[in-house]
Amino acid sequence: MKKSKKKNGLKKAISIVLILFIIIGAIVGMVIYDRVYMPNVKVEKETYLFIKTGASLNDVLESLYDKKIIEDTASFGWVARKKNYANHIYPGRYLIQDGLSNNAMVDMLRSGNQQPLQLTFNNVRTKKELAKKVAEYIEASEEELYAVLNDPAIWKKYGFNQYTFISMFIPNSYEFYWNTSAEGFIKRMAKEYKNFWTSERIAKAKVINLSQSEVSTLASIVQAEQSMKADERPIVAGLYINRLNIGMRLQSDPTLIFAIGDFTIKRVLNKDKLVDSRYNTYQYAGLPPGPINVPEISSIDAVLNYEKHNYLYMCAKADFSFYHNFATNLRQHNIYAAQYQRELSRRRINR
Repeated sequence: MKKSKKKNGLKKAISIVLILFIIIGAIVGMVIYDRVYMPNVKVEKETYLFIKTGASLNDVLESLYDKKIIEDTASFGWVARKKNYANHIYPGRYLIQDGLSNNAMVDMLRSGNQQPLQLTFNNVRTKKELAKKVAEYIEASEEELYAVLNDPAIWKKYGFNQYTFISMFIPNSYEFYWNTSAEGFIKRMAKEYKNFWTSERIAKAKVINLSQSEVSTLASIVQAEQSMKADERPIVAGLYINRLNIGMRLQSDPTLIFAIGDFTIKRVLNKDKLVDSRYNTYQYAGLPPGPINVPEISSIDAVLNYEKHNYLYMCAKADFSFYHNFATNLRQHNIYAAQYQRELSRRRINR
C-alpha cells in the first residue's frame, strides 16, 4: 500500500515537472517567436535607414535607435546576431516598412536590397557648387567630391583639363544608389556624357567648328545670358556664333562676373571690363577656357541647333520681361542699351 502511494507520488511529481517543462518551453517558445516574428518596426511615414560603408552591427543598432525605427532594440540585436548579420552588413539606403518583424528586417538588410534614388543637379556654376549639391544625395562627402573634381589625374583620365572638366557633367535626373563613392559618381557621369554625345550631336558640333567642350562653354554663356526664357536661347547662340565667325569679341557680361567671382552682381560697370582674366571676353577674343556654369541640355542643344540670323548685339529689354532686344548694328544697339541703363538707374540697381 505504501509502495503504491510512493509510486503514485513519484508519477505525480514527474507529471508536474513535465508540465512545468512544457509550460516553460511554451513560454520560452513564445518569447523567441515574439522576438523573431512579431512586428517590431513602427514608422508613421516613409522612412529610410542609411547604412554607411564599413558600418558595424553596433552602428546599425545605433541608427535604428536614433531614428526610433524599432520599438525593441535588444530583441532586434538578438535576432541579428543569431542570423550572423554582422558578417553580412551592406551599405545603402533602405526603405523601412511599418510592421516588419525582426526576422523580416534582418533578412531585408542582409539581402542588400536597398532603394535607388533620383540624383538631380542643375543651376550649378562651379565645381564647389557641384560637389555640394551631389553630396546631398550620395554617401560621398562634399570634401571627397570636391577633391576628386580637382584631381589632375582624373581630368586627364577622362580627356579634360581643369577648365573643361566641368563640361563632362550633364544636368539631368539620374538613378543612383546612395552608397556611391566620389570616384563612382565621376565614373557614372563619364558614361552619361558619352551617351549624351550621340553621333548626331557630334556631327552638329563639327559643322559649327567647335569641340564638345567648346559647345558646352558657349552653351554656358548662352544659359547665363538667358536663364529664364529657354525659347530665346537659339537666337542668343546664333548671335555669339556670328561673332565667333567674324573674330569679334563676345563681350559677355556673365563671363566677367564669373572672372570676378561675385555672382551677386546685377550691373556690370566699365571698371569690371578691365579685370585681367581669360574669362574676360571684353579683353580676350574667342571663347573662355571653359564653361562658366554647368549648361543644361536645352542650352547645349540651343548651340547645336542655333538660329541663323544677322544679329551681332543684344541687350535686355527695359521692361524686365527677361527677353532681349537684338540688333545688327551698333547704332541700334546703343539705343536699346540706353533704354535699359535708364531703367536700371530708375530702379536704383547700381551693382
